[in-house]
Amino acid sequence: MSDGMIKSSKPRKQRFFRFNAPMHARQHFVHAHLDKALRAKLNIKRRAVQISKGDTVKVVSGSKKGSTGKVAKVSLRTGRITIDSLMKKNAKGKEFNIPINASNVYITELNLSDKLRAAKLKVAQQKEQVKTKSIGASAVVDTNINVKEKERNAGNIKTESAIVNK
Repeated sequence: MSDGMIKSSKPRKQRFFRFNAPMHARQHFVHAHLDKALRAKLNIKRRAVQISKGDTVKVVSGSKKGSTGKVAKVSLRTGRITIDSLMKKNAKGKEFNIPINASNVYITELNLSDKLRAAKLKVAQQKEQVKTKSIGASAVVDTNINVKEKERNAGNIKTESAIVNK
């Protein structure tokens, strides 16, 4: 449990922590699972990503279950998001977005217009690829740079042995 998260299993202490958590810790409260198809498309094994404005999400539970739409607003203070397609009218007839808990949705499409976020996911993809390469066999080389270095070293060894034999 990182970022100051408490380790107590007591619900009272968990509620107290969530209520008094600093904003940088509240970022972890607005993470949502990625759709399996999206994870396969992006080739990442991360299960959850922070919800961002512009992401397309699908509501999994609650009275609005099954509806999809783009995220209009993310509130770290309340841990809720608003979706542009889910509207409700107040007594005066004015429409407003319904806030939904971030844990009740999953992400079907990511908004990658933010370069930092895209770079972060690319780094995650590359780490996953390196892990899968290194898990396969101990002899498998992780990156192309190491392969080139080994080829150079092998070439140098061959030339040295050829010189010694002459």
